[in-house]
Amino acid sequence: MNMKNIPYCLLAGLFLVACSDKVYEQTDQGVIVHVTPQGEHAARLVRLQVMGDKLIHVSATPESSFADPKSLVVLPPAEQTPFSVEQRGDTVSVLTQALKASVLASTGEVWFTDEEGRLILQENKGGGKEFTPITVEGTHGYTIRQVFESPADEAFYGLGQHQADEFNYKGKNEELFQYNTKVSVPFIVSNKNYGVLLDSYSLCRFGNPNDYSQLGEVFKLFDKYGKEGALTGNYVPDPKSGVQPLERREDSLYFEHLKREDLSKVVNLPEGFPFMGSKVTYEGSIEPSQSGEFKFILYYAGYTKVYIDGKLVVPERWRTAWNPNSYKFSVNLESGKRVPLKIEWEPDGYVSYSGLRVLAPVAPEEQGKQSWWSEMTKQLDYYFIAGDDMDEVISGYRTLTGKSPIMPKWAMGYWQSRERYKTSAEIIGALKGFRDRQIPIDNIVQDWSYWPEDAWGSHDFDKARFPDPKAMVDSIHAMNARIMISVWPKFYASTEHYKQFDKNGWMYQQAIKDSIRDWIGPGYIGSFYDAYSADARKLFWKQMQDKLYVLGIDAWWMDASEPNIRDCTDIDYRKALCGPTALGSSTEFFNAYALMNAEAIYDGQRGVDNDKRVFLLTRSGFAGLQRYSTATWSGDIATRWEDMKAQISAGLNFSMSGIPYWTMDIGGFCVENRYVAGQEVWNKTRTENADYKEWRELNTRWYQFGAFCPLYRAHGQYPFREIWNIAPENHPAYQSVVYYTKLRYKLMPYIYSMAGMTYFDDYTIMRPLVMDFTADMQVNNIGDEFMFGPAFLVAPVYRYGDRTRDMYFPACEGWYDFYTGKFQEAGVQASVAAPYERIPLYVRAGSIVPFGPDMQYSDEKPASDIKLYVYQGADGTFTLYEDEGTNYNYEKGKYAMIPFEYDEDSRTLTIGERTGEFDGMLKERTFTVVVVGKDKAQGFDKDAKGIVVKYDGSKQTVQL
Repeated sequence: MNMKNIPYCLLAGLFLVACSDKVYEQTDQGVIVHVTPQGEHAARLVRLQVMGDKLIHVSATPESSFADPKSLVVLPPAEQTPFSVEQRGDTVSVLTQALKASVLASTGEVWFTDEEGRLILQENKGGGKEFTPITVEGTHGYTIRQVFESPADEAFYGLGQHQADEFNYKGKNEELFQYNTKVSVPFIVSNKNYGVLLDSYSLCRFGNPNDYSQLGEVFKLFDKYGKEGALTGNYVPDPKSGVQPLERREDSLYFEHLKREDLSKVVNLPEGFPFMGSKVTYEGSIEPSQSGEFKFILYYAGYTKVYIDGKLVVPERWRTAWNPNSYKFSVNLESGKRVPLKIEWEPDGYVSYSGLRVLAPVAPEEQGKQSWWSEMTKQLDYYFIAGDDMDEVISGYRTLTGKSPIMPKWAMGYWQSRERYKTSAEIIGALKGFRDRQIPIDNIVQDWSYWPEDAWGSHDFDKARFPDPKAMVDSIHAMNARIMISVWPKFYASTEHYKQFDKNGWMYQQAIKDSIRDWIGPGYIGSFYDAYSADARKLFWKQMQDKLYVLGIDAWWMDASEPNIRDCTDIDYRKALCGPTALGSSTEFFNAYALMNAEAIYDGQRGVDNDKRVFLLTRSGFAGLQRYSTATWSGDIATRWEDMKAQISAGLNFSMSGIPYWTMDIGGFCVENRYVAGQEVWNKTRTENADYKEWRELNTRWYQFGAFCPLYRAHGQYPFREIWNIAPENHPAYQSVVYYTKLRYKLMPYIYSMAGMTYFDDYTIMRPLVMDFTADMQVNNIGDEFMFGPAFLVAPVYRYGDRTRDMYFPACEGWYDFYTGKFQEAGVQASVAAPYERIPLYVRAGSIVPFGPDMQYSDEKPASDIKLYVYQGADGTFTLYEDEGTNYNYEKGKYAMIPFEYDEDSRTLTIGERTGEFDGMLKERTFTVVVVGKDKAQGFDKDAKGIVVKYDGSKQTVQL
């Protein structure tokens, strides 16, 4: 027996007497273990349920029985996986063919080992579970915490999409709630090839279970004059305001939300002060009472810098005043040593926000553990998912929460949007602009406010601006494009749709009671529907069907699905505004609204037309979202280089959360005033000033990045985002954007094959390097490069003016420069060329990449002639997937696959026998095989010569 692979708790069980009492009950799915309680609210029951050979559901409760609320996330297994149970002393184990899950009855501690007895994951020694009773609106539950041991070389990914530009969450803290630009999914994947899904819908925290503290609760504060008890706040107004500067003492820096009693004012800020155009400084000193790493969270809108001990620890960051962001940073401080603190803030708005809070140091060995905290749930429920690699872990997650349907092929093309097309003539004209310039596009988007001003939620079009919506949709279809339309779960109280919900008790009432007026016109009163009600979901779809689906709308843009009933309120008021729900309090059901809302549309559309693929784009999300053919975008991010960079790690972690389709507003949504001013100068004088020059480069770099995301989509406020509105045809910005848009369409056979893989193989399209190069420890913290499928290594350029880019090339057989075909050694750091018009792009040795014809839209031409690039240096495989592209016949087996296999030793390519068929399938086609090798430096060229292979579905072998 290999004793070192057995945790101490199992050893304890081995040495107990053989005649120990039976401590478990066997069930159809596993076991219930009776635990010796360690306190009044400690776990009394721990249950292991087998969900698959590598899938275990762990439940625990301090009660005498399980509450077992129905999961909103996890689907019942199709069949029961065989398992066996054994007890050795007070250790009870459930065994499958691939996994062993054990419980120590004396503590309730759970651990997991593979079939060889190697430890995969272990709860904290002593059990790792904490239960604290909580009662909300008469419903009893528990605030829970679950802690797991974690080795020093472990790394964690997932948790949804967050904006602090953190990638590896080992040793980090993340609060999990939904907000504009923040999407929380309580699922992590470890580089140790397992995952944990916490089945809880309340506010959660990963890492430190405590909320951030006010500065004065952790430090002694001293103002700029040395007086203890506060910092100094200096408020200097715009000289044109006629208001005098203000200085006051600040016992905290907490100006992070509106006052509930007066939503025109920010908590703790001086009332009556004109913040637009002002400059604010908070300064003084902080003195800690302990030494260690202090973790700060900065809440900011407008322009902000932070200095500690004279050092710039947060360079300038900006967010629009109405949509603040959080940024995290750490500083090591010594006990008793006073250090200066200074924050420079330009609010850049009439109502703006700022804040700085902190977490006191935690012992590194504790901070490094895997820790989960949930505010309210009936019992502890988590799912352990093992795999041989991260792809298998993601597959296990989708086995539990639902497969990702194949998106319509047109969704893989380009999406053009702006905030907003104000008339039907504008949206048709924008689409025509693409067709006239022969820039590929598949989708045009109608953003909000197409309805009459006082009729939000009516789903009616304003007849003055959209006189014939059906004709508008038909015109878009006639130009071989699709239309997506914005639909909010928001309804003005005066609309008939609101009244239909309200009479059944399906509208959230707090916003009505508080007479909250929105920002439109004089301000209108309304609220959001309760998506947790099954009948309300049916009504929501029925209203969309009757008013919008009948027009021929192709895709649904589900905005504000957090739900965001009112911007910039505190968490407690947010709960009041979005509850109670049909299932219980909003404290317990706080994070899953977007999942429920997506179910309404997916089930609704498939219920009335099961021959048309559903497409949803939502601003929020949750575990299981992928089963509703739903993508998520990263919300109303800023037009800043740091925001562009943050989208790389945000998109990668979202992909690692098991949801394969993600996108962003290319160029950023909220625009700095300097860029608007630059556009106005250009409009009047055709002069490119410094700001407008930067605007064009920012958009160019962002488009280059976006072309290699699962969905390729531009959107944002003015300046307009159509490429000809950004730069003229002879400008490198225009030329670069058009180049990558056309390249995206040439890659359609590759991209759509990956769409098929997301369904058949539970594949992940946008892949952090750690997924494919897990053994290379150098990649654990690289969150600014990624793989686009199995072949492409993408390195976005995210600093203004950069013309080179430092890259790490993960260890493998080698890489090829996509543009030149030049070979690049692997396992090295290198500085590579990044000219204005090109993003660094490399292809892995052993890759087989199909390129299709030039197209103006995704189904313009059949891929009858494919350039098949084979990158030598390693064995490789690829499977070309095809189906009818727009319907669900693939679920009935109507699809085709062509396998390719390259053998490096013999230098042969095998084009395998085609399997499957579907209506309209090409019976014959031509492959032109283009070889790239160390001694054959062939960059991508759509006209490259190669070995011509006539293919009729039969297996062929090609000597290269």
